[in-house]
Amino acid sequence: MKYLLSQLAFLFENSRTKRNIKLLWKFFLILFIMIALYSVLFHIIMLYEGRYHSWITGFYWTLTVMSTLGFGDITFHSDLGKIFSIAVLVSGVVFLLILFPFSFIRFFYAPWIEAQAKLRAPKELPENTAGHVIITSYDEVVESLVSKLIAYKKDYVIILEDLNKALELSDLGYKVAVGLLDDPETYKKMQVKKAELVVAVANDELNTNIAYTVREISDTIPIITNANSQDSIDILELAGSSYVLNLKQLLGQALARRVMVGGAKSNTIGKIEELLIAEAPAIGTPLVGKTLKDSRLRELIGINVVGIWDRGVFKIPRPDIIINNSTVLVLAGTRKQLQLYDEIFCIYHSSNSPILILGYGLVGKYVAETLDRRGISYKIVEKNPLLKNNNENIVIGNAADLNTLKKAGIFETQCVLITTRNDATNIYLTIYCRRLRSDIQIISRANMDRNVSTLHRAGADLVLSYASLGANAIINFLERGKVLMLSEGLDVFKVKAPASLIGKEIKDSQIREKTDCNLIAIFDNGEMIINPDPNTSIKGSFELLLIGNVNSEMKFLEIYGK
Repeated sequence: MKYLLSQLAFLFENSRTKRNIKLLWKFFLILFIMIALYSVLFHIIMLYEGRYHSWITGFYWTLTVMSTLGFGDITFHSDLGKIFSIAVLVSGVVFLLILFPFSFIRFFYAPWIEAQAKLRAPKELPENTAGHVIITSYDEVVESLVSKLIAYKKDYVIILEDLNKALELSDLGYKVAVGLLDDPETYKKMQVKKAELVVAVANDELNTNIAYTVREISDTIPIITNANSQDSIDILELAGSSYVLNLKQLLGQALARRVMVGGAKSNTIGKIEELLIAEAPAIGTPLVGKTLKDSRLRELIGINVVGIWDRGVFKIPRPDIIINNSTVLVLAGTRKQLQLYDEIFCIYHSSNSPILILGYGLVGKYVAETLDRRGISYKIVEKNPLLKNNNENIVIGNAADLNTLKKAGIFETQCVLITTRNDATNIYLTIYCRRLRSDIQIISRANMDRNVSTLHRAGADLVLSYASLGANAIINFLERGKVLMLSEGLDVFKVKAPASLIGKEIKDSQIREKTDCNLIAIFDNGEMIINPDPNTSIKGSFELLLIGNVNSEMKFLEIYGK
């Protein structure tokens, strides 16, 4: 009912609509006068023929004839009456069957639909709107970003130029607005001066235009943009971007960092001040076959096992979990602790065979560059011969062809990185490589979040989503370092100590039991305490650093609040 009233209010606020409604009322008035006149003439002619009918009968006859229903229960006998009937019938066809539908649609129904559309996709936000995030396009990154903004209770609006696309997204539950992305008036109407952030993740040229346009209105609003080309970063910064992302570079680097080389050697995948988050495969080490409790890693090294990957499934580390050959330990500790871990375990298993990269697009190139910096040898499979450029590491051919994969070293490598921009292709190649080799690490790129679980089921050990990576980078900027994505669906996030936990010791907090999150550090007045003692009492001044997957993070926020 409230929505209906808001539609009516919006409808009658428009001056054009008011004019249309007046015309529609004039049409109804003419139609009513015509029906009344025909009813009077009906009585006069009926009296001429010597018959008498009630006034209700006169209106009844007039409407049945004008609407062409013509029941035939009341008819004229004289020629005058028949001529009158013909005139009423013709005028009814014109007014009721032609002009009435046209007038109703033109002057009421069409404005009503337009009012509905404008309410679902407005051109401006209320003046009291503040603290919102303005997003200037829609793609897979924005789709993932919106879900995270909702989880963090952040208001947002997506600006689109296409009304039909805006209405389509509105029907899916998104908050959208319509406006020209290069028009300063659009951002004024979106209350940009009161916004918390402007996000532009379209093409480089449009992102530059957006940043420059927004800067005309506000010098202080943070603007985050995506650069598809490394050469565009400087231009976007000059246009006014507060922070420029190169998501394809970030994805390539993140994929390369997940490669396990040197056997069990730990690989750092995240850093927050002195705290390092690393992964280490258990294959070939004395840890295989032991439970986490029996491994005594915390007692011996001081390092904390904060998670376990097993064929793409992240598990909360519990004392009775048995470490097997497919287990990858997620470790949290200082650099010294990780070095000590490497000294003890990295000697057990190693291989110098090249890593295999399938696909040499922009993401594949960034993967190769990162592996180069790490001193890791690699081979690239690429079907486009123009990309070879005398690069000896590139094998030209189809990655789905066994001979090409043999030539690249599929049966010698310890890791395959799948980097194409097509999720269907990535799923196919994952299944194929897993069928050829059941013992290798397979890392794949996903462009859409919905394909992450499919890639895991296909056999990928680790999957990084382009959409989630971009969304997390934006959230990390928005939350000023409170969130760090380690891998698809696995985050490190910082929160103020909830009131319900203040005064409790960590071991009694039941954070892990209730939320499946693991406490890895505490910040006390700026000082970081890594892997705090379980007997530590939680203070109101504490900020908790937690690790968990998406579901456990949402569960924590739901139970304890942001």
